[in-house]
Order: sequence, then structure tokens, then C-alpha cells
Amino acid sequence: MKSRSPINQKNKKTYIKWASIAAAALVVLIAVFWLYNQEKNTDPVNSATAPTQSQQAATSEENPEEKAAEEQAAKEKAAEEQAAKEKAADEQAAKEKAAEEQAAKEKAAEEQAEKEQAAKEAADKKAAEEQAAEKKAAEEKAAEQKPDSGNKLDATQYPEDLALPSKPTIISGVLLANKQHPLPATYAPGEVKEARSAFESMRADALKAGIDLTAFSTYRDFGRQKELYAGYVAKDGQQAADRYSARPGYSEHQTGLAFDIGESGQEQHWASSSFGDTKGGKWLKDNAHNYGFILRYPKGAEKITGYMHESWHYRYVGKKVAADIQSKGITLEEYLGVN
Repeated sequence: MKSRSPINQKNKKTYIKWASIAAAALVVLIAVFWLYNQEKNTDPVNSATAPTQSQQAATSEENPEEKAAEEQAAKEKAAEEQAAKEKAADEQAAKEKAAEEQAAKEKAAEEQAEKEQAAKEAADKKAAEEQAAEKKAAEEKAAEQKPDSGNKLDATQYPEDLALPSKPTIISGVLLANKQHPLPATYAPGEVKEARSAFESMRADALKAGIDLTAFSTYRDFGRQKELYAGYVAKDGQQAADRYSARPGYSEHQTGLAFDIGESGQEQHWASSSFGDTKGGKWLKDNAHNYGFILRYPKGAEKITGYMHESWHYRYVGKKVAADIQSKGITLEEYLGVN
């Protein structure tokens, strides 16, 4: 075996020495690095901030579209809430306005009702005063026309100085037209609807008894009465004409309440005293008051009514007045307290 040279031996020792040093240095370096890492991991500041930084990093890495969507949703929610508030405010304002308008309407209606009631009361009061004044005037006029002897006025005569009035005579709500109480020449009411309706009801009931009544003459105005009266005077003379025909302005037909009634098919009895003896004439005399009509010129009352008996001439005065006159067997003049 060959022996190693001293140089190689020396180099080997040197190599081992430096290798040991290097190994020791490496161990030290590893230990230092390990200690460094341990201190870093146990540092409270670093350990507390580490998650925050990671969260910030994660936050910074969020999707921008999601963020924009969230912001848009927030804006829409805020807009909806604002719109709801505005709608509620509008509805409240509308309710308050409607309540105010309703209150105003009710107040206006109450005021109108009060005005109408006041106007009605004033009109009723005025009508009552006028009626009382007319009745008083009629009574005074009738008293003035009484003869000194104390006998009742002859109603068949026209007062020579009596001019046509400006208003008709109404006593106790009943219109009076006779030789002492004329009508204005301009008074032209036409046929009164209430009277016509009453006649039609009466006619319908008469038909059930086999009687067909007809009103062959009702309303006549001043001009038409003037023509008729002139014809009667020309035919029979004024004295005779005054017994059965009224002068213009004095006729009940001008009131629109007088109905000359006959029976269809019995024209020969129209405007004739014979009508009172017919079936229709007798039925009418017994039943007319039930419909508001009275026989205006009964037998034996010419001195009171001013005209001769006319079995066909009926006057509408209303059911109450007609029933009272019928039950007492008196004339309209007697009922009203005139003549």
C-alpha cells in the first residue's frame, strides 16, 4: 500500500475544517431565519393587520358590476320610498280638498234651503194678507151695495158705476165671478188643468153607470164672451140676455173653472133646463161635489147668484168647498158670505 503524501493530508484537513465552518454557518443561518419567522408570526400588530389587509385586497378585487347593481337598487328603493311619500301626501291633500268641497256644498244647500223657506213664508204671509184684504174689500163693497131698506141686493142687476177691476176677487181662496164681482179684461188663465182632471175622473166614474158625460163649453176669454153676449142681445134684447148670459168681464167661463156639461148622444138637452131631468143630469147633481164641482145656478136662487137656473152649468171649487156647499144646500155666494 502506498503511503499518502503530507500535502494531500494537509489539504484534507483544511477541507474538513472549512466544511465544518460552512455547516455551522448554515445551521446558524437557518436558526436565525426560523427565529425571525417565529417573531413575525407572533407579532400582535402584524397578526391583527394581516386579515384587514387581506380583506381590503379582497374588497378591492370585488366585481364592479355587482357594486353598481347594489347602488342602483339602493337608488330605486329610495325613489320608491319618495314616490310613496308623495302619493300619500297627494291622497291626503285630495281627501282634505274633497271634505272642504263637501262641507261647502252642504253649507250652500243649507243656506239655499233657508232662503227658500224664508221666501215661501214671506209669500204665504203676503198671500194671506192679500186674501184677507180682498175678502174685506168684497165685504165692504157688498155692504155698500145693500139698499137702505135693509133688503138684500138684487144680484140680477149690474151696478151702473162698477168698472172692471185690475185683479179678480178671491175670498177664502175661492175665485168669485158674478154681476157684482167682475174680472179684469186681461184675465186669461185658460182652462184650469186641475178642473179638467177632476172632470175626467168624474166622467170615468159616470161611464161605469152607463152615462157618457161631455164638457161642451169650458173656458172663454173676454173677447169671445163679448161676441156671444152681443149676439144674445141682438136676438133677445139686453134685459132677457142678462138673465142667462154674462156681460164680457162678468162670465164664470173666463175663470177657466166653469164647465157646461151634457151627455153624449143627448145633444138636444145641452144648455137646456131639460138636462136636469135626464139620467145624466140627475147623476151629476147627486155626485158632482165628490169631484169638486157644484151646480152653480140652482133653482130658486136667481136673486142670489144673479142668473136663472142652469142645470148644465157646473163650477169647480175643490172637493172640500163643494162638499160643504152640497151638505148645506146653499149657493157659492152664500158660502162666501156675499149678497
